[in-house]
Amino acid sequence: MLEQIVKPLLSWYDGHARVLPWREDNSPYRVWVSEIMLQQTRVEAVKPFFERFLNALPNVQALADCPEDELLKLWEGLGYYNRVRNMQKAARVIVDEYGGEFPADYEKLLALPGIGRYTAGAIGSIAFGIQMPAVDGNVLRVISRVKASYEDILKQSVKTAMEQEVGKIIPADRAGDFNQALIEIGAIVCVPNGKARCGECPLAFCCEAKKREIVEELPKKKAKKERRLEDRTVLVLREGDRVAIRKRGPKGLLAGLYELPNLEGHLSEDEVLAYIRSLNLSPLRILPLSGAKHIFSHVEWRMTGYAVSLEETENMDQDGLFFIDAKETEEKYPIPAAFAAYARYMDIVLGQEKYEER
Repeated sequence: MLEQIVKPLLSWYDGHARVLPWREDNSPYRVWVSEIMLQQTRVEAVKPFFERFLNALPNVQALADCPEDELLKLWEGLGYYNRVRNMQKAARVIVDEYGGEFPADYEKLLALPGIGRYTAGAIGSIAFGIQMPAVDGNVLRVISRVKASYEDILKQSVKTAMEQEVGKIIPADRAGDFNQALIEIGAIVCVPNGKARCGECPLAFCCEAKKREIVEELPKKKAKKERRLEDRTVLVLREGDRVAIRKRGPKGLLAGLYELPNLEGHLSEDEVLAYIRSLNLSPLRILPLSGAKHIFSHVEWRMTGYAVSLEETENMDQDGLFFIDAKETEEKYPIPAAFAAYARYMDIVLGQEKYEER
């Protein structure tokens, strides 16, 4: 049944593929960087990060050698920081075991840290022409609708079966184009949110979901667990032009990143002042800040905040805090987007906001 989608899909892709910076050069490094960035992140949001990352780290060796703080700063605003940590681990394997060149072999790509079947299929097919599928959420949605399948696409068995079906129809001479075409049509025509653009779809002639008028019912996914809610109080502690930050631990949420000091719960002014004095710091003024929230994959932070001006005293670096010039945090220290709402009280912007203001 799926064989009939190949020619019309490729013909459509030839005329409708978006112009994207990572498509200008199909070298494996560029494909890899783009594919990892695009996980959990919108295409438009990735574009400026991709260019910045490639300018700073133009090849595998540069990525392998990059200091961690600099690497995380380059990733600031993209979130899911373990993605880039795994990229560096993989880069070091590629340097040590393959002389800095990506292996043109699906199984060897799959064995690299942070590379799953989708990414191995994408790199293998786009950069090397290997006939392996690259099945992401877009592809699962398109295939589910073409087949009018009510199977749960979050089940690994269902995903594996679809990968096998797609793998059987990949054309030997255009493996990369075919995989990108399937992803592309899911991204801009057979869309995940809003009404599918069936009138523009080259696969409408064979789409069982369209024929049965059940397009909006598919694909089927088991409901996700509700996120855990956590209340936090974020502190912008200032002494003159300096602000306090601290480094998070090596494990867990936002591991190894720098943050504004924060405490569990929604604390009152008196509780915040008591905490600050317990650090042997002297508060001069305190200003309540507006609330904010940040959503992680399994946790949602509901934040309140305070800006506190401090008197300069000896030994201000307490409880893991250290005070530095605010602009230095913007340039050198990777601070996650979770604190973006409060960064403006430091007169800096974080991550993606830097590009949005330009």
